[in-house]
Amino acid sequence: MARFSKPEPIGVGIQYNPEILDWFPFEAIEVDILEVLLDNIMAPIDGPQIIKPGAREVMERLSKNFTLLAHSNYGCDFGFSPLEETAAVQRHVPLAKMLNSPWVANHCFYGDNSWLDIWSSPLQFSKAEVLRCAKRAKSLQSSYGMPLAHENAAYYLPCPGAEMREAEFLARLVDASGTFLHLDLHNIYTNHLNLKQFDLRDYLDTLPLEKVISVHLAGGSWHDGLYHDWHDSAVPEPVWDLYQELLSRARPAAVILEYQGQAHHAMTRVMNADDEHMIVSDVRRAQQIWNHYITPPQERAHGR
Repeated sequence: MARFSKPEPIGVGIQYNPEILDWFPFEAIEVDILEVLLDNIMAPIDGPQIIKPGAREVMERLSKNFTLLAHSNYGCDFGFSPLEETAAVQRHVPLAKMLNSPWVANHCFYGDNSWLDIWSSPLQFSKAEVLRCAKRAKSLQSSYGMPLAHENAAYYLPCPGAEMREAEFLARLVDASGTFLHLDLHNIYTNHLNLKQFDLRDYLDTLPLEKVISVHLAGGSWHDGLYHDWHDSAVPEPVWDLYQELLSRARPAAVILEYQGQAHHAMTRVMNADDEHMIVSDVRRAQQIWNHYITPPQERAHGR
């Protein structure tokens, strides 16, 4: 199987989310990247089409001004169905190629065709699951024909039978499969708040940071005694701190900010046009930090 290299830095972007499309000016904001959720544009598995009617034209228009990054949420990558029967292989692989995405990110959690309404379903962090998931990941990356980056998930209870910490599991997974990491810094922060044994400071020290291709920044909300990764608020200060620490130690290819409506939960704060300033302010702050750490000094000197 082919080996893939981490792409060179591209820049800062935002997730292109249909839930806020009616009021947020995605095509006017000055970013390098739009992250596309493949689940939102894929046609049904039981139909003949790959992409939803109308979505192809939208993607072609966006690709003229932005790099489009493919992100797979519910591809069933690490479920137990045969890989060739999953949404990842049947729909997400051809869609990522259609978008000419430089890599594809996937959520590192369980899923199958009857379980796609479950958002937080963490893998069992065990030696056996490292081997099983690595085999699937290696094969899936080969099918995509581009780097595959695993996103750490937010969850509320650890899967029974864990033998190691999440960060150690991810480190072993990418080592065994030759894949990469998509590091969601808000998910790390969320798990730190909700799980007593979750070590925030140790997380970055455990991961092979040279394997981090891309980064997510987001905000969330407290509800019923838990902090939720609902993408409905500004990026919290501890997440900005993690972002700066990461960029001081690693060189990812992109950072993406996430905002959305009410898909996660009925109690999610519904954002509206009044939140545009908050989003743009977060994007600008992310760009300033990116430019400080990633943009070559000679380019900064020339104002590029």
